[in-house]
Amino acid sequence: MLVAARQLLSERGQANSLGQARTLITRMRELPADAWPEVFDRLAAEFNPDPAAVLTAAQDYATRPDADALLALTQVSEPPRQELFRRINRAPGGTGLLVRMRRRLLDGLKTHPSWRMVDADLLHLLSSWFNPGFLEMRQVDWHSPAHLLEQIIHHEAVHAIDGWDDLRRRLLPDRRLFAFFHPQLPQEPLIFVEVALLPEMPDAIAPLIEKRTEPMPPNSYRCAVFYSISNCEPGLRGVSLGNFLIKHVAEHLQRELPKLKRFCTLSPIPGLAAWLHGAPDLGGLSGLKKPQIERASEALTRVRQHSSAELTSPTALANEALQADLRHLAAAYLVGQTPLPGGDPVARFHLDNGARLERLNVSADRSAKGMKQSHGLMVNYLYDLDRIESHHEDFTRGEIAFSRAVGACL
Repeated sequence: MLVAARQLLSERGQANSLGQARTLITRMRELPADAWPEVFDRLAAEFNPDPAAVLTAAQDYATRPDADALLALTQVSEPPRQELFRRINRAPGGTGLLVRMRRRLLDGLKTHPSWRMVDADLLHLLSSWFNPGFLEMRQVDWHSPAHLLEQIIHHEAVHAIDGWDDLRRRLLPDRRLFAFFHPQLPQEPLIFVEVALLPEMPDAIAPLIEKRTEPMPPNSYRCAVFYSISNCEPGLRGVSLGNFLIKHVAEHLQRELPKLKRFCTLSPIPGLAAWLHGAPDLGGLSGLKKPQIERASEALTRVRQHSSAELTSPTALANEALQADLRHLAAAYLVGQTPLPGGDPVARFHLDNGARLERLNVSADRSAKGMKQSHGLMVNYLYDLDRIESHHEDFTRGEIAFSRAVGACL
């Protein structure tokens, strides 16, 4: 296979290059799983820039920092693998093959640190090729092709879809599902978001995903709730798609339904329980004042007096004092830990996307998964379309946008 890769890089004519790329793609598709580690090893070791050429070009640029010297340095410092991947991408089927190739690479990256540069090159190129400007947003409904609906069921990662009846309820008029597609992968959703159209911001997930409920009347829609967002392609990990999809969907719904006044989420807090029962450094939380840290410490002491059975039992969590402590600790975690390493990934996603931490909801997710991950708590993030950019800029400076209601919990 790597002989074919070198032949592809050596081709000058576009027609010959496409022919060689097709041959290489065919061979790559036929590779057995146990052959890929050697391929990645050799891509990492044999398709790097020439150190001597890079040094010479860098010295020339340091001596003569003009456009020609910079261009020469840029050309010799780019790994040949990037051009190899570009040529593969130009051939039919090449885009999908490279995405699947990166999925394989990511599976072994932790145990093969030398593959990091191969991954960096793939991520760099895929981020360009899967730029949201090139993607198509489509609404998925009950009349979409069956194979597409099957993929939605398979890839739902937040609230599992329990068969066709469940999916049908999620596609009725007061529910919407939108996905991003790439022109080279027109039948494969890359990421999708599920939306509930409601009279008000919800405080529990069960009514949103109950498959036997009747649809809300259209004249009652005032709030669009993003209650699930799922990535379908692991090979695109690190490529920003979800934030752009939410913004596109919000703008689309605002045009379609002018009476919508609020755009928000009902989101899990997947890292909360692990943080509570680990060894949280409360004194190191970002942006919290000393009295707030002291109250969090007291609440943590009280919560740890409860058994694991109590903390994962919906009945036991009806205790109002325990609810107050959990709400207080969740606020401290989301506000203080999110800007730091180990912060909640869902919080980081929405806050970096320009949302505001709006409301904490206890006993919001009584499923086994919800009780285990966050002791039943969920959070509403509010997307104020006029303030998304300013909230995003604040987050890049380590500042969390949150409501007075959340501030009162600290």
